[in-house]
Amino acid sequence: MAGHSQFKNIMHRKGAQDAKRAKVFTKLIRELTVAAKEGGPDLLSNPRLRSAVIAAREANMPKDTMERAIKRASGGDDGADYQAIRYEGYGPGGVAVIVEALTDNRNRTAAEVRSSFTKYGGNLGESNSVSFQFDQLGQILYHASKASADLMFEAALNAGASDVVTTQDQHEIYCKVEELAAVRDMLMAKFGDPQAAKLVWKPQNTVPLDADAAKSLFKFLDVLDDNDDVQNVYSNEDIDESVLKTLEL
Repeated sequence: MAGHSQFKNIMHRKGAQDAKRAKVFTKLIRELTVAAKEGGPDLLSNPRLRSAVIAAREANMPKDTMERAIKRASGGDDGADYQAIRYEGYGPGGVAVIVEALTDNRNRTAAEVRSSFTKYGGNLGESNSVSFQFDQLGQILYHASKASADLMFEAALNAGASDVVTTQDQHEIYCKVEELAAVRDMLMAKFGDPQAAKLVWKPQNTVPLDADAAKSLFKFLDVLDDNDDVQNVYSNEDIDESVLKTLEL
């Protein structure tokens, strides 16, 4: 019922990065802006905006900051025209990497992402060069304290979820892409706001890494995370707990 999390290594790394709030706010405001422009300011009729607001609340973004971003975008006052772009390639250790970006300058972002891959011994590939190794799914995250594993499992399946993974820290609920909004809303009615509710790329298989390769990978992923245009990064590394403990993150 509560199985092994394929995201444990990603979450370990992200836990060490959560202090970088300035970058986080920049990315969240960009997502709020795009979501409001595309679907309008009404949270009930705009699932993407609702997910963006949930993420902003989880990051403790001030309410007035969120409201200003949404108002500017929905009123057409925000001059930036952001485009969603996905980059795919292989990073250190042969790890498959998917990079999702929102940019107002495709050439700049492509050059910066390509440079990051090259610097750390990776290769930026063509579209769909690695995404076939992942499944795109809806993902909803709740703190483990919200409910027991059994209670969350039952509620998620009743809401239409396809899988639930419970770790020491959180519940990961997965569903089909087209069912994310419905599953999220049913769980919110029972447990309140989640930590996150979004589309993710979940690896079908993982690549084991030793300490040296893991250290290079984390540096590479940190560089991508530091890029304001990069919204999300997904990778399929598998790093043993004993290796993680040896790394200075």
